[in-house]
Amino acid sequence: MKALTTVILVTIATLLTGCLSGREFVSVEEKFSKGQTATGFHLVERGETLFSIAWRYGIDYRELASANSIASPYVIYPGQKIDIRNVSKRSRPPVVATVENPSKPLPKSQRPAKPPAKTSHNPPKNNDNTAETDWKWPVNGRLIGHFSTKKPVNKGIDIAGALGESVLAAAAGTVVYAGQGLRGYGNLVIVKHNDTYLSAYAHTSRILVSEQEVVKAGQKIAEIGSTGTDKVKLHFEIRRNGKPVDPLRYLPSRPG
Repeated sequence: MKALTTVILVTIATLLTGCLSGREFVSVEEKFSKGQTATGFHLVERGETLFSIAWRYGIDYRELASANSIASPYVIYPGQKIDIRNVSKRSRPPVVATVENPSKPLPKSQRPAKPPAKTSHNPPKNNDNTAETDWKWPVNGRLIGHFSTKKPVNKGIDIAGALGESVLAAAAGTVVYAGQGLRGYGNLVIVKHNDTYLSAYAHTSRILVSEQEVVKAGQKIAEIGSTGTDKVKLHFEIRRNGKPVDPLRYLPSRPG
């Protein structure tokens, strides 16, 4: 009986040690999402670029490069550790202490001077899109999914289309990612338009451009498909300084 008890205890200890130290017990979901952010770094896999990693975590590629001392053209290597935690810390706005309803007002000599009044000359409603004004629709299909920051979250828009239909670059730029390494996007193309804006074209059946290729607005870069999703459609995103924005604020209005 004593020998049996000893065997049981040794077996339990072995299992606990394996759970604590063995990587084989880490689920795929944890490995590719929560597991990476919890440790504060991302382990670069084959085919990834700095832009695709920044896209995955919703951060500005320039801040990610700066936090990891990676200079342009932002070359990274499989197995390299990319610090994510320091980027999120830098992104936090400074905390400003305020006092509401003070019991005793400050004397005039200690009151801060009022800032000069700002004059306005009818600024545009959307200052976000002034850096890139020549946006075009990537496909002409029916809109079937809107941008939403509430559940269910949608970081872009979804457009219906026929399998194999042309996907066009929404604006001129340089392809910074072309592959299928981002889970949930299928075959994906990311285009950098300038230092502020990037756009993405997901679920394509075929990618027709390569990384570092310069594309023109309206140029065919892929074909509509259903990779990474359950229906044939194009998922289209625009990101400003790494953050998703509503593409409908930038795309031209459609007739009717």
